[in-house]
Amino acid sequence: MQELYEMIWREKKEMLLALIAGTISGLTAVALFAQSGYLISKAALMPPFYVILILTAFLKIFGVAKSTSKYAERYVSHRVTFSLLSAIRMRFFDRLEPIANQLFLHYQSGELLARITNDVTTLQNFFLRVVYPPLIALLVFFGTVIFTAFFSIWIALLLVFGFLFVAVIIPALLIAKKTQPAPYKRTLMTETTEFLYGFRELKNHHLVDEKSKALLHLSDAYTEEVKKEQQALVRMQLYNQGASLLTVFLIVTIGAYFVTTNALDGLYLAMLLLIALTVFETAIPLATVPHHYKGATLAMARLQQVTAMPETDTKPLAITNNYSLQAKNVHFSYVHFNKPILKDIQFTIQPSEKIAIVGPSGSGKSTLFQLLIKGLEPTSGQLFINGELLANIEEASLWSQMSVQLQHNHFFSGTIRDNLLLANEWATDEQLINALNRARLSKSLDDVILEKGENLSGGERQRLAFARTLLKNGVIWLLDEPFTSLDAVTERALFHELLTSTKERTVILITHKLDGLEKMDRIFVMQDGQLAESGSYEQLLVAKGLFFEMKHIHTLHDSTS
Repeated sequence: MQELYEMIWREKKEMLLALIAGTISGLTAVALFAQSGYLISKAALMPPFYVILILTAFLKIFGVAKSTSKYAERYVSHRVTFSLLSAIRMRFFDRLEPIANQLFLHYQSGELLARITNDVTTLQNFFLRVVYPPLIALLVFFGTVIFTAFFSIWIALLLVFGFLFVAVIIPALLIAKKTQPAPYKRTLMTETTEFLYGFRELKNHHLVDEKSKALLHLSDAYTEEVKKEQQALVRMQLYNQGASLLTVFLIVTIGAYFVTTNALDGLYLAMLLLIALTVFETAIPLATVPHHYKGATLAMARLQQVTAMPETDTKPLAITNNYSLQAKNVHFSYVHFNKPILKDIQFTIQPSEKIAIVGPSGSGKSTLFQLLIKGLEPTSGQLFINGELLANIEEASLWSQMSVQLQHNHFFSGTIRDNLLLANEWATDEQLINALNRARLSKSLDDVILEKGENLSGGERQRLAFARTLLKNGVIWLLDEPFTSLDAVTERALFHELLTSTKERTVILITHKLDGLEKMDRIFVMQDGQLAESGSYEQLLVAKGLFFEMKHIHTLHDSTS
């Protein structure tokens, strides 16, 4: 929580203004009711009219001051809250961004969404619900006690003891009470997100009803959790209010006794009663401080758990016209899975070399691809680019030199132009149209695309992604199954376009199709997470190893189809 206090302290000027306005608002409220009590008692003695007039004028002044200061307090305190919320979000994102690639190995997307939204929103109340109310109550009580002491030191002491009981003892007992709230809200958010993302698959497998029932059960549990939470808050306020009213009762009782013994002028008894009733209104928010403090502590711990993953010091990649890539004893396993995905991968790729990576499904091709673009980090072993350890290179500077096409590419809601400009924001319309033509995609730049490219066919999505790759024109090209959804004629045309556009570029192509690979400099053959063999097209055929068998099966399949 130290970090949260530091962020609040950065807003100390605004916080001071809020405290001043809040204190003035609280004290003028006390003064308003104190004046009312005094006016009632004074009027009963039938003083001259001008006395009543003066007292009434002061009531107006206190009323205006209370309203004005209350507005200023709300305005400034909420501005502090929103500044704090902005700082929390920025701090969280700044820490999240460098480790984003690792997050989905540890958390579901819905779980991350719950933490980013729910936990951050919980922290926005830390100032308004935890830090601010005790400070305001302390300042208002301090001023009130000093004023009350001029009339009765014993009543002033009663106010002090009442404040300590309401502001310290009751909250301390509530904080010490061990409660473990059921995380139904976070679970519901997580499962709902997963349900929406996977709705199509659930529909295809007739599991929508089953999943819906599970979500309804979670929703009912969350509703019950909210109900219990509200009941707990009401109980806290009841304890607080009960202690406040008990203090007021004691003040009235002792005050009445002092009046009978002439230790207190009866003219002030109503005033002291209304002072006690009013000043404890500032203590009402203290009842919920333990609840909000626990919630903020839990939320902060959950956010820190996400951002606590180790970061490595990185540096920009030195910009050049060519890069070499090297792997040394690279192994990779997913978290919580014992089975290794990649085992002892070793290779060297020279600048401008054209490499094809082939192998059966599940052999580790795409995982190796993700390691090369820093989408994943090796479990052990090292990857190098131009002799520099890849783990020490900033992702942004690495990706700026790469043209990457994934198996599943994301498209944003907008136009064709919007999605192409992601690859090169300075490209002209002429360059964009040229990229579309080279990708054999007959679309207008102003054609609308739905989120994830839902209104595009699989082949159109791949061609649009390839157009983006052409526009990026990086020094290193990495493509993972870029043409699987295309017909044979279009596939051959785009493969030719790829080789034509990358004569001076390094190309790493993952494919399960073996046609045209004789044009590649080398072929890496993956099997069971290992680099089974590598060499040129001719060398691998002569060796009559795994690639030879794959090619033979591929040829038989083509001849029978």
